[in-house]
Amino acid sequence: MIYKHFETQKINFNLNKIILLYGKNEGLKKEVLENLKKDKGDIFSYEEKEILENPKIFLSQITSKSLFEEKKIVIIKRATDKLLKILENIDSQIIDDVTIFIVADNLEKKSKLRSEFEKNKSLICIPFYPDNDQTLLKLASNFFREKKISLAPTDINLIVGRSAGDRENLLNELHKIELFCATGKKINSNDIAKLTNLSENQSISELVDNCLAKNKRKTLNILNENNFASEDCILITRIFLAKLKKILVLSENFQNNKNIDLTISSAKPPIFWKDKEITKQQVFKLPPGDTKFLIYKVNELELLIKQNINNPINLITDFILEQTSDRINNSA
Repeated sequence: MIYKHFETQKINFNLNKIILLYGKNEGLKKEVLENLKKDKGDIFSYEEKEILENPKIFLSQITSKSLFEEKKIVIIKRATDKLLKILENIDSQIIDDVTIFIVADNLEKKSKLRSEFEKNKSLICIPFYPDNDQTLLKLASNFFREKKISLAPTDINLIVGRSAGDRENLLNELHKIELFCATGKKINSNDIAKLTNLSENQSISELVDNCLAKNKRKTLNILNENNFASEDCILITRIFLAKLKKILVLSENFQNNKNIDLTISSAKPPIFWKDKEITKQQVFKLPPGDTKFLIYKVNELELLIKQNINNPINLITDFILEQTSDRINNSA
């Protein structure tokens, strides 16, 4: 049975337990999935490959009841037609307190998985098609209106154009602008042109990730290959803070359960598959005490940058190089 993404409130979760979300619009897919799984129970995430390798263990896990779990949400990522054989068993064994979300990339019309969900009335299929410019413009305009950020229509058009028709890209760019405006500076067209340079800002995120994972060689390469400007420094500190706060939660969980895979798979919000390996490195390298200390240091650094407008690049570079050393001196 096919539902449109804006019709999800009509889903009867007592009758429809297995829901397929597929398509190229990753941003909208993620947004709808977050809303669908909200308040529906404990979340368990699997890659399709894990399930195919151990189908009996997977079926046992989703059909077993626990005194500590009232409801379960099971998310199966990167699904393909290979999952159909497993679904046949799930459908017959499924229990009342389990909801299964199957997330797939674009599925062609000839896809057996897509066809089964479209024809079977007990299954739900939600396609996610790419957004058009009109939809993205409306999304951006509403975002700036809610955040009380004043931008010219030409600037909004530039941001949408640089998102390459991808809602997830657009949301990333909108949040960068929100962070910039949080510093109290008035944003202009030149700022937007720099902030929305996807390759440069990807370099900033990659720089912070490798610094926190203490990948010294990679961190140095990124610093050498990019010409970060003074106005990037506050953005870099904000990205440091955002990532450190996430690492702190993960690090505390890992300290309790001693299982890095469980820590990563149960993270909320979920960690994107391509970020899992470097996130593991960060959690291993940054126990809770060191992470809290770094959050304090980054806040201090931001104050210093604001007070020393003539050499912010030197301040941020020295800080980054210090963090890539083997140990953090948190005795200060």
